[in-house]
This record gives sequence, structure tokens and C-alpha cells, in this order.
Amino acid sequence: MKNRTRRLLATGLMAVAFTAATLAAATPSSIIHVVTLYWKEGATDAQKKAALDGVKKMGTSIPGIKNVWIKTIKMQGDIENKPIQAVFVMEFESEAAFKAYDNHPAHRAWEKIYHEVRGESRTHDITN
Repeated sequence: MKNRTRRLLATGLMAVAFTAATLAAATPSSIIHVVTLYWKEGATDAQKKAALDGVKKMGTSIPGIKNVWIKTIKMQGDIENKPIQAVFVMEFESEAAFKAYDNHPAHRAWEKIYHEVRGESRTHDITN
């Protein structure tokens, strides 16, 4: 009877450990930074590409950025009665990385390019 109890207890503990690991994997602590925008009138395709390429470059230049998405598939809504024309997303590994990004030199350099062509934007920052 003691062996059966031990096996049941061991099985139960393994199930709890598995469930805890599964829940931890399903609730990341990363921060997703979503930006929706429309471009300034007269912004060229080359300028828009440079702004979005700059997002990709920040992904390789700034520590703590895990993933970057710049290819918009579907957009909905508007900003100030103008349709959203682009969306990009960055995933940060932690809140500390997200905060450090704001004053990073690569971010500041990119903003100079981006602000030349961005009409208006909205940001959405999400985590668990």
C-alpha cells in the first residue's frame, strides 16, 4: 500500500509540475510594443522603407529586443479620421529592456528618420 501511495503522490507532483511549466510558458513576461500609424502626405516609398528598415535595425542593435515585425498584413481603423497605413511590432524580453530602449542611441537615431515621415501614430504596449 505504501508503494502505491508513493506512486500516486509522485504522479500527482509530476502533474502539478507539468501544469505549472505549461502555464509559465503560456504567460510570457515579455512586452509587446505595437505601433499603428499613417504617413505624412508626400512621404516617399523610400522614406517609408527607411523608417521600417530602421525598426528592423533597432531589433539587432538594442539589447532586449527579442522579435520585430514590420510586414503589415491587415489593418483596421483610423487615427484622426485618416486610415491606418502601417503597423510595426517589437517584442521586448522584459520591462527593463523596454524602458532602456527609449533612451538608447539607436532608437534616438531612428526617431529622426521616422518623425520626418510619420503623420500620426498610436502605441499599444501589452504584457501578462
